[in-house]
This record gives sequence, structure tokens and C-alpha cells, in this order.
Amino acid sequence: MIPDLTFDFDRYPYLCADLTGTGGRIRGENRDFQVEEVPAYTPSGEGEHLYLFVEKEGLTTRAVFEFIRDALAIPEAGIGVAGLKDKRALTRQWISIPAKYGGRVKGLEGLPGVRVLEQGLHTNKLRIGHLRGNRFRILIRDVAVQDAKFLAEAVLRRLEAQGVPNYFGPQRFGIGGLNPQKGYELVSRGKGRGNPWLKKFLIASLQSLLFNDWLALRLKRGLYDRVVRGDVAKKHDSGGEFVVVDPELENPRAARLEISAMGPLYGKKYFEAEAEARALEDEILARYALRREQFAARKGARRVIRFPLTEWSVNEDPQGIWISFFLPKGAYATAVLREVMKTNPEAGEIEADEGEA
Repeated sequence: MIPDLTFDFDRYPYLCADLTGTGGRIRGENRDFQVEEVPAYTPSGEGEHLYLFVEKEGLTTRAVFEFIRDALAIPEAGIGVAGLKDKRALTRQWISIPAKYGGRVKGLEGLPGVRVLEQGLHTNKLRIGHLRGNRFRILIRDVAVQDAKFLAEAVLRRLEAQGVPNYFGPQRFGIGGLNPQKGYELVSRGKGRGNPWLKKFLIASLQSLLFNDWLALRLKRGLYDRVVRGDVAKKHDSGGEFVVVDPELENPRAARLEISAMGPLYGKKYFEAEAEARALEDEILARYALRREQFAARKGARRVIRFPLTEWSVNEDPQGIWISFFLPKGAYATAVLREVMKTNPEAGEIEADEGEA
């Protein structure tokens, strides 16, 4: 019998399990959850593309994109974004349009909840991933303990030293966390009929669940901040990847958060682990009676087990506590919040995977 493939954030171990959580809730109001995109580069001042730094509240990035396309009559192929941002939030991000349509920018503020804060010319269109990361400022309301600021700081200090477990957050798994089960059915029975984009999305959800299980296994076995023989490891400063040959040589660097192991997003082409590291991956596949070749329709990739936490602070508020931090692109703020709160911060709030790109 195959184990339950429904995503449940509460089943995964905490890195800071010995530190008390604050409890509480997030997103009482849109402005309780603030995200500001940190670009990989800023407008150069010349070029054929106009970059707009847009603030939006209560809207998905897709909703703004579609307004630009439909209401401002700007061709979809010419619109670019670096990342997707939450709906139930106040967010600021860059959007690019062809500079020849610059005269239509004022019309963007006809969409309630949107303001254009800055604009400038650049030589290329923005594309997904053209960002360094995001700065978050989040209000946790109704904290369950009196010393919530002290407790949150203790957790964030630990995460700064050891890195944040890079779990995929609830946004990745659909309402009720059911998408991995649907993805499993697809890889088990073959391609079948249906929308190709939807099938790709559902299989990606299964890949994400398997990664989370791999991460949880490493945490439980004391291998979170260590590497083993055959691991694919990442250098946090340069992004370089390599296979670990001598763990004793590399583990001092892992302890200093200079390198970290990378887990699999199974597919037809990705950096393969070897030896002990591959055996850990095989263990997760066997848990669900899966094989690597069943993911041949997907490209495959590696995802680092943890990410650095920087620029963090905690401030008290009559409603609770504000926590602020910077995360690199691809990281989920929920991975930080669950460690601080010791609960699933997004329980009952999931709409789409629009959160931390």
C-alpha cells in the first residue's frame, strides 16, 4: 500500500524543535504581509524596455500582468516579470514593458490597489529569475506567549547560523495539499490525455513532495548541515556545484554554511548523486514505489537543502510582532515562519504558488 501523498506541513521536523514557538497568525490584513523584490540589476537608463517598480495590494502578479495586456493593450510577449508575488499581501516588484508603450503607464493605476513607484529604461526584457531575492516584513498577530520577541529572536539566530530548511511551502501543493497524489497518478500510469501544462504542474508538485521528504530524512538523521560521500553540494557564495568525494574534508565548510547538500527534483537530466547520497534518494523513492525513469518527461534539477537567512530583525507591536528578513530567490517565507511560530502559517490560506519567487 502506497503511503499518503497529501502534503501536510506539520509532518515535517523542525530545525529548531527545542525552541518554543510564538504561535499566532499571519495575513490578518493584506498589509500584514509585505514583500519587496530585490532585483538582480536596476534600469541602466537606456534601452528599448521600460522597467516599472509597481506596488500592488490584494492582487496576484498575474492579475496585474493581464490588466497590462488587456486594458492597456500591450502585447503579452512584450511584458516581463522577474518573480510572482502573493495576492494577500502588499508587494513591490519590477515589471517591464516595451518602451514604446510608455505613454500608457499612467493607465496602470486605473487598477485598484496598484501604484507605479519608479520607472526607468533598460536594454532587456525582465524574465522569471531575474532577481536576487525578496525582503519580507510580516506581522504575526495574536502571539500565544508573552516573550514572543525574545523567542522569535532565538529562532532567527539559530536559522542565521545553520540555514533555513528549504522546504517547498504549502503554495506548491494546491488546495488541501492534493496535487502530489494527482502527480503520482500521472507518473504511474504514463502520459495519458489532458492539458500538458496541468500535467507538468502536477508532476512538479510530486517532485516537490519527494524533495521535502528527502530534506526531512536528512534532518532526522543528523545530515542537515553535513555532506556525505556522493552528495551534490552547492557553494553558497558562487553557486557552483560539485560531487563530494571526501566528506571529512568538506564538512568543516558545511558547518560554516559555506556549502550545503542538494536534493533531487527527479527528471531526465540533472546532476546525479552517487554512493551514500544516492542511497538516501533511493530510500525516498522506495517509500512510494517510484523509480527515477518515471520522471523522464521532466527536465530535472537540484535544490539546495537550506538557504541563508540575513538582514533579520524583530519588533514588538500592539497586535503582536513584526519580523523582517531577506531571502534568496526561490526560498519560501513560510519555511522561516513555521520555525518561528511552530505551526503551519498558511493553514487554510492557500490559493496558488505565487509566493516567494
